[in-house]
Amino acid sequence: MGQEVIEDIRKDYVYDLIEKGKRADGRGFLDFRDIIVERDLIKKAEGSTRVQIGDTVVLVGVKVEPGEPFPDTPNKGILMTNAELVPLASPEFESGPPGENSIELARVVDRGIRGSETIDLEKLCIEEGEKVWMIFIDIHTLDNDGNLVDAAALGAIMSLLNVAIPYEQYGLTGEDTLQIRDTPVAVTVVEIRGNLLVDPNVYEESAATSKLTVISNADGSISGLQKSGSNGLTEEKIVKMTEIGIEKAREIREKYLPKI
Repeated sequence: MGQEVIEDIRKDYVYDLIEKGKRADGRGFLDFRDIIVERDLIKKAEGSTRVQIGDTVVLVGVKVEPGEPFPDTPNKGILMTNAELVPLASPEFESGPPGENSIELARVVDRGIRGSETIDLEKLCIEEGEKVWMIFIDIHTLDNDGNLVDAAALGAIMSLLNVAIPYEQYGLTGEDTLQIRDTPVAVTVVEIRGNLLVDPNVYEESAATSKLTVISNADGSISGLQKSGSNGLTEEKIVKMTEIGIEKAREIREKYLPKI
């Protein structure tokens, strides 16, 4: 049986369930799968978190080291986010240089952190024009059963919350706690046959005609939006998906993140 035929059968299965008001794992349309987090698993990283949402697993590590600032921002530190989608996590992922999906994943996570101004990059300046702290966020997918973005974004902010800047290691002095000003949380909402669902598994992602990732801050403001999918969205639908995203983010934040 060809792969396309198998994918069509899977989509039809999802459609049939959705039309009956059901999901394969028994969740409600607005329910997340179980979330499990483990912190400080990578001893050589300044911060790290393993996030599991259902069967989706990501490991996020944060490294901090001194380096030269960009010429146009001589008084600001540097934030760089990278994502690696390895074949071990999904047969759809290939070895080699970063592809479109890994670049998009890193970009969405990075945008949420920058848009919320979670990190004051000026506070990372060591010597203007000469030396600043560079923060590298590395996202590694260990297993993909859908909704990598939400898992990666949660792993990123949880890792940043635990970062200690290694002043002593580099013969420098200063406050070693990385000051975090907000806690952006990503929630992905998909549309399938006119119904809105959060935290899609991999088959629901394939069956969805539209997907909107809403990254919101502790005060309910938006720090990032990412739309994908073959169909457009009405303004009314975007508003509804955004409201759902903000509310679900509030629930996740209250359970897993400290108040800033």
